[in-house]
Amino acid sequence: MFSLPVDSRRDSLRRRFSSDSYVALPGLISPAGLAKLGGEARRLESDAVRRDFRMPYMADSPRHMTTLGGHQIADASPLITRLYEDRELMRLLSSLLGETVVAVHDPVERHVLNVLHRPGDTHGAHTDDYPLALVLFLEAPPHPADGGLLEFHPGRDLDELDTPGARLVHHGPGDGYLLRSDRTAHRVTPLGRPGLRRTVLNFAYTTPGRQGTTAPSASLLYD
Repeated sequence: MFSLPVDSRRDSLRRRFSSDSYVALPGLISPAGLAKLGGEARRLESDAVRRDFRMPYMADSPRHMTTLGGHQIADASPLITRLYEDRELMRLLSSLLGETVVAVHDPVERHVLNVLHRPGDTHGAHTDDYPLALVLFLEAPPHPADGGLLEFHPGRDLDELDTPGARLVHHGPGDGYLLRSDRTAHRVTPLGRPGLRRTVLNFAYTTPGRQGTTAPSASLLYD
């Protein structure tokens, strides 16, 4: 299902992640895995909920997206639950972070499905409750000009996303990225035209001892 980076590349990836709080993992999902996960996501999307609101806990940033929370995914998809807990994947994440990575206990946030599928759909500015977000792309706009880009800036100040220091990154189907998401302001830029889709699985991970209380924002988006 996964096409993980070979061990010889992991030191350079770890240094990049330590420097940037972000590292791209192109082709992380194998072609066969992408086909299987894409079908699983389409099946799950029938149970997903449309969200259109401004997040009060994140500077009233917009949410225009269709989502499915981890508790519902756990009930409906043994495949995604199994992938989330994959030992080799977690070994990779531990090597990139430089410390032990463990699964998130919170059933709502641990693995979620996010779908942008209408013009203007966006996942507005935020930081996450847990240290790591591994984002897996099942569908993505073909060109950066189409929107659906990850935009991020080191630090928790959401206003920094509107400064020249913010970075924009395009990813394609089958790609992944790892983000130090608890201390990196980030958002997804709006889809620019009809007919585009951006479907991702977001796997949240943490470190031992960091299973604390989460902000109410997750329940607004995924409960």
